[in-house]
Amino acid sequence: MSPVVTGIAGIGLLLLLFLLRMPVAFAMAFVGVAGFAYLSDPGPALSLLAQDIFEQFSSYPLTVIPMFILMGTFAFASGISRRLFDTTYTWVGQLRGGLTMATVLACAGFAAICGSTAATAATMGKIALPEMKKHNYDNALATGTVAAAGTLGILIPPSTILIVYGILTEESIGKLFIAGVFPGLLLSLFYAATVVLLCLRNPDLGPPGAPTNWREKLRATTGIIEAVILFLLAIGGLFLGWFSPTQAGAIGAGGALLIGLGRRQLSWKKFFEAGKDGLRTACMVLFIITGAVIFGHFMAISTIPFVLADWIGQLPMSPMGVMGVIIFIYFIGGFFMDSMALIVVTIPIFFPVVMKLGFDPIWFGVIIVLVAEMGVITPPVGVNVFVIKGIAPDIPLHIIFRGIFPFLGALIILTVLLMIFPGIATFLPSLVSY
Repeated sequence: MSPVVTGIAGIGLLLLLFLLRMPVAFAMAFVGVAGFAYLSDPGPALSLLAQDIFEQFSSYPLTVIPMFILMGTFAFASGISRRLFDTTYTWVGQLRGGLTMATVLACAGFAAICGSTAATAATMGKIALPEMKKHNYDNALATGTVAAAGTLGILIPPSTILIVYGILTEESIGKLFIAGVFPGLLLSLFYAATVVLLCLRNPDLGPPGAPTNWREKLRATTGIIEAVILFLLAIGGLFLGWFSPTQAGAIGAGGALLIGLGRRQLSWKKFFEAGKDGLRTACMVLFIITGAVIFGHFMAISTIPFVLADWIGQLPMSPMGVMGVIIFIYFIGGFFMDSMALIVVTIPIFFPVVMKLGFDPIWFGVIIVLVAEMGVITPPVGVNVFVIKGIAPDIPLHIIFRGIFPFLGALIILTVLLMIFPGIATFLPSLVSY
């Protein structure tokens, strides 16, 4: 077989292994080594396998991943997420749909110190869903809001997926983080606006909670101080050039640990559980990156990215039209693949095309994270939906999926706005020099 045909066969085999539930990292490494061996020789393929594994697991830039993941697990163990929800509920809980708006705002705050969509959805779901059930909220609205708002965890920095994208494309992780700030805030507002519109159309979906006075609101605001401090320390220091991304993550993790100790909420049991969860998640991400690098070498030797770039460049379409096709492919792919797997598999194929068309790689990173967020809540793979199902087993799965569709519209609107006005994502990164 020719290199291109071999590459296409390799992609088909990879998708088959995914359907057979083979772990993503091992599937990519297996196909990458087998394909490289077929196109060259088994000896170089095995040498490449050993070299890639050693280089990835001894890579200093990759240490940013466990640092930010540990920051999120310590923040959860320290009770910061509970205090974020209590604060936002005190401010907006008396409005119709106030509990769901409070959940969106709390998810945005927790996303700023977490970086994982599933962790954000699970954390806030455990806090918010019992409250919404107690106040007779519509099940579809309640579960759909938590599942959708959890997606903010991979857009608002620190974002695990933006870290992986930066490593795979050799782009500045700091600039990618900063690029996600404004789109993340906009998406939070769009989600809150979606709740308002739904409750205006049908007030019974989200009954108002007990009213609070200004003194109670101001007193409750102290609950967000810790999250703000962590965000300013880690991301603010990164923006100002005080820290590298790894240092920012380490300082954030240390800050979350100190907050837990200072509040006497971080017992030895919680400490070890948070460390174990962080280690497990970080190892999973590192293995996926290693598998993606091995698969990327196979894609390079198959010449598929370069053939595809040449073919797309000759299409009678504008660059933005081609970008629309690429985004549509990501949207469809999100129906069947986990967001992390989708990005690590497709970046070696599409990134050279995007560069040839002259698009900003930082802007493209934010765009594909937005589209990956759609995959996190759309059937049949929607990870966040299954996370919420685990928290609320009494609510049928189709009810949760029905609840996410209004929020999917908010994601699509923001994606279109980013394509029309790329400065939404690129303005802040243009202010920094690293």
